Amino acid sequence: MRVWRSFIATLYLQRGHLFPWAPVCMACGIGTYFAINFEPGPVVYLWLGAGAVISTLLAWRVPVLLSPVMMAFALALAGFCLAGLRAHQMAEPVLGWRYYGPVEGRIIGIDRSGKDATRLTLDQVVLRNVSPEKTPARVRISLQGNQGFITPVAGLRVITSAHLSKPGGPVEPGGFDFQRHAWFLKLGAVGYTGSPVLALAAPDGSQWLLAARLAISKRVQAALPGEPGAFAAAIMTGDRSGIGQETLKALRVSNLAHLLAISGLHMGLLAGFVFAFFRLGFAAVPVVGLRLPAKKISAVMAMIVAAGYLALSGGNVATERAFVMVAVALLAVLFDRRVLSLRAVALAALIVLILQPEALMGPGFQMSFAATTALVAVFGLMRDHQVPFGPGWLRPVMAVVISSFVAGLATAPLAAAHFNQIAHFGLLANLLSVPLMGALVMPAAVIAALLMPLGLDWIALWPMGLGLRWILGVAHWVSGLEGARGTVMSPDPVVLPMLALGVLFLMLWQGRARMLGLAPAAIAFMLWAGTERPDVLISESGGLVGVMTDAGRAMNRERSDGFVARNWLENDGDAAQQINAAERWNKVRPSSLRITAIRGKRAAQALTTCDKAEWVVMNVSPPHADLPCTVIHPGSLRQTGALALYGLYDARKALRVVSARQITGARLWNAQ
Repeated sequence: MRVWRSFIATLYLQRGHLFPWAPVCMACGIGTYFAINFEPGPVVYLWLGAGAVISTLLAWRVPVLLSPVMMAFALALAGFCLAGLRAHQMAEPVLGWRYYGPVEGRIIGIDRSGKDATRLTLDQVVLRNVSPEKTPARVRISLQGNQGFITPVAGLRVITSAHLSKPGGPVEPGGFDFQRHAWFLKLGAVGYTGSPVLALAAPDGSQWLLAARLAISKRVQAALPGEPGAFAAAIMTGDRSGIGQETLKALRVSNLAHLLAISGLHMGLLAGFVFAFFRLGFAAVPVVGLRLPAKKISAVMAMIVAAGYLALSGGNVATERAFVMVAVALLAVLFDRRVLSLRAVALAALIVLILQPEALMGPGFQMSFAATTALVAVFGLMRDHQVPFGPGWLRPVMAVVISSFVAGLATAPLAAAHFNQIAHFGLLANLLSVPLMGALVMPAAVIAALLMPLGLDWIALWPMGLGLRWILGVAHWVSGLEGARGTVMSPDPVVLPMLALGVLFLMLWQGRARMLGLAPAAIAFMLWAGTERPDVLISESGGLVGVMTDAGRAMNRERSDGFVARNWLENDGDAAQQINAAERWNKVRPSSLRITAIRGKRAAQALTTCDKAEWVVMNVSPPHADLPCTVIHPGSLRQTGALALYGLYDARKALRVVSARQITGARLWNAQ
């Protein structure tokens, strides 16, 4: 009886602290929608929607201890239905075949690819001999070769000859699903062109906001040449097209890449600076400040500026999340509520999940809310227990150290899982950079924006450039230290959800029972450590094969399918380059199954015989249909996607073949 009374008392203790669990429950439903390998029909949504309504109604009728359970169930069902509704809303045609020919469209996005090539995103697309019903709403083209004929301008209507194909599926079973990502961007085809891009019509003015962004970016980079100017343009307008790959690599290895993306840090610093500016301005004029609600007016002004920053930056998902967080905090000021609380974080997460359920699957959402939740929980705990920060002069330093440590610790597992790397000196780099970002760079950016219409923005851009040169110097120095970058293999799909639920239980549950959250977190790390990587990987095109050896994964090609090769090696936790992996090809261990990789029509035609216990992988259709061996070719891979083989070297286990389509199933985004 004592145990039961203790259990009931613990449940009553949660009353008043349950709202932060609302986005967690909704996320469970959203995650379930994306995890299943079939597309639910209308009847399923009808039943689930009815279940959500009934559970909500019952929550008001059942005993007080059961009410939260019914609400949690309702939120999970609602999350599932919201994700499905959003997926159907984003439905647009996807190119179902390889296309080469003229591509006409309007420029709505300009960025850079991983190979430093300019990429154009086009809408209002016209393809030769393709009906409007089958034409993708948007296509993205990478520009290759000499492209000095026009300067890409937002809203400009252009034409070129390009190779297009549908977005590719996961590079390996269970890997990142680019098809799903492209679906929610309404991106129906991707490709490249080596032909000149020609202008057809002048901008129609509908893309004025993007044009303003690019104009400001160009002006900033003209005032600050080189990487500092590109960095300044990125944090002021979201235009990262001027950032070189070496700089990006240095920022990632030093764990400073978050300074480049317009996220919670930038939005918070901007809103905080504007809020403080107006508060101090009102305080400097007592006759006004004492007669007006200065604090609330300052919050409104900060929200207006933050909204303008959101629009100017392009309004990507990360910036929208940051704006929602800042808006919730400023609304708390308006309604005299506590600004930094788990309720505010939960409300922001709930808004983002309702508007964009697919954001849950991206590293941006996971890392930003992990960092914010951990910071609010830790600083709230320190506030409640009156943990001293030391003398007054030391408090700002301690706040930066603690916040950098907590945010880094909270996001480290997520960064390792998504990007397969650990920045060993990330804390050092952030301690040397983040204070300067808040004290100099962001205030200078605000002042530069205000002075730009007067032509005096150089006054603020000069000190901003000094700060950015320091940050870039820190990034290159830290990334060059021995052992700066550690690698880790990708975890099984169950690891991150289990880890997240364990850590959230630890932070959100009230009472000593919260320590039970350590158990699933520990199990998640043990499962991660025991992750089994495939013995053989076969790319979706059939052009690349990777076989595990004692020295790491060996590959049959030195250069082609570089994106796939890089992802395979990263998922293995292998820091080698593709050319190094190709040198291992002759070191593949003998096994009961022999893997042979051939490329091109001539090699395929020369293959007239093979062993029964042999897999032949080719990137063209086989000329002979009666070969005794197992032949993997583009025709079969179109049905299965990338393949993974397990048990190649273990005689006690039967060979297990897993396809990408087995994991993803038939969903909206891969049905074409």
